[in-house]
Amino acid sequence: MKKIGIEINGVLRNTISKFTELYEKHLLDSHQYESTNKTYKIEFSGDTNDVTSVNENVDVNPFKYEIINEVTSLDLMSHFKFQDKEELYSFMYEEYTMELFGHSPSTEMTSFNTLNELYYDLRDQYDLIIVSDEIGKSKPASLFFLAKFGCLVEQVLFYSQSTKNRLWDDVDIIITANPTLIEECPEDKIIVKYQTNYNNHVKCDLEISTLSDFNLLLNKINKEYV
Repeated sequence: MKKIGIEINGVLRNTISKFTELYEKHLLDSHQYESTNKTYKIEFSGDTNDVTSVNENVDVNPFKYEIINEVTSLDLMSHFKFQDKEELYSFMYEEYTMELFGHSPSTEMTSFNTLNELYYDLRDQYDLIIVSDEIGKSKPASLFFLAKFGCLVEQVLFYSQSTKNRLWDDVDIIITANPTLIEECPEDKIIVKYQTNYNNHVKCDLEISTLSDFNLLLNKINKEYV
């Protein structure tokens, strides 16, 4: 029985929009009203004018958080300012893991209705597997996300960069928005690109813009690719 993998990020979960929301709330907004680098000394000699001096111990060019540009790749450091990759990692996988991976919106209003319909339509002919690139606490957060939206698919497979190659042993067809998976797809596997702003630069013969398009595309796959 053929196995169809359906990825969470980009296909079922709008992780990027939630990431942007959290970045704006916790980094942009929280730093917006921080005090300046100047200190003020008031002389009490009868002179009512404040005497302003720069505190030499304070960096006159502090780090500034900002959204650099629209997300057109999964290299988030190119689109959001962080002091280093360790801070980005901490933001995603330590400080706001549940908010990001558990409480993101679905990609479409009807993503999980469509997913469950696919499950009922295809379960006698295919094994459906939810797959996702997760590490650490993002795994339970993602399980919460699936449960919250009422996912009926029984199998969930988490992979990481170190176990990514083994993912291909468990699927024959994969629906993904991940540019790396699309580019690295083995010749004996079938990949379907779910179109997003961050994978427009990657070419793929099979593409969908909504999950509901997959059923029709599957007929083409069975005729031309299997």
